[in-house]
Amino acid sequence: MFTGLVDAVGTVEAVVETEAGRELRIAASYRGLVEGESIAVNGACLTVRDAVETRDGSEFTVAAVVTTLGRTTVGAWEVGRQVNLERAMRLGDRLGGHMVLGHVDGVGRVVARRRVDDAELVDVAVPAEVATLLVPHGSLAVDGVSLTVNALPAAGVVQLSLIEYTLRHTTLGGLREGDVVHVEGDVIGKYVKQLAAPYLLQSRDA
Repeated sequence: MFTGLVDAVGTVEAVVETEAGRELRIAASYRGLVEGESIAVNGACLTVRDAVETRDGSEFTVAAVVTTLGRTTVGAWEVGRQVNLERAMRLGDRLGGHMVLGHVDGVGRVVARRRVDDAELVDVAVPAEVATLLVPHGSLAVDGVSLTVNALPAAGVVQLSLIEYTLRHTTLGGLREGDVVHVEGDVIGKYVKQLAAPYLLQSRDA
């Protein structure tokens, strides 16, 4: 599990197709990575296949299988791309963001970005299955970053207000209209929706 608090920005150093899937070698500032641990890469939970220490941190390899490629943008990533990273949380860690599983629900698209006073507002069109989970001031993970729903300006669109710290410490500072992003809805909302579904169906049929 993750918190949506990005702790490093890495750079894709190599991309190759193997029997394990689409393998990515990523350079990051991490130390002490071990094989088998989980890392959220732009919000997608991937497993470290191997890691080597470097002068500036480490380089590690992950592989995205066909299931991951089908619901993320990983298939389009190329060498030089920067990605948000977060190592899996440990029991006892502070949960400073919200509960993020690293299971990307789909791809959203930036439809607007504008500066309003001291706020950087970004509107993102999201898939229907994510839109039904959104509530004002609720949580949404965008490219692995825990964000608060600022407003719901239109059907299927969520407005996010990015603070200066987020702009400096994640890749979201570079978002432009037309860019695509990974989105993961709030897991609590998913369970509530699933549990309530039979009762909502009964009320409609009554």
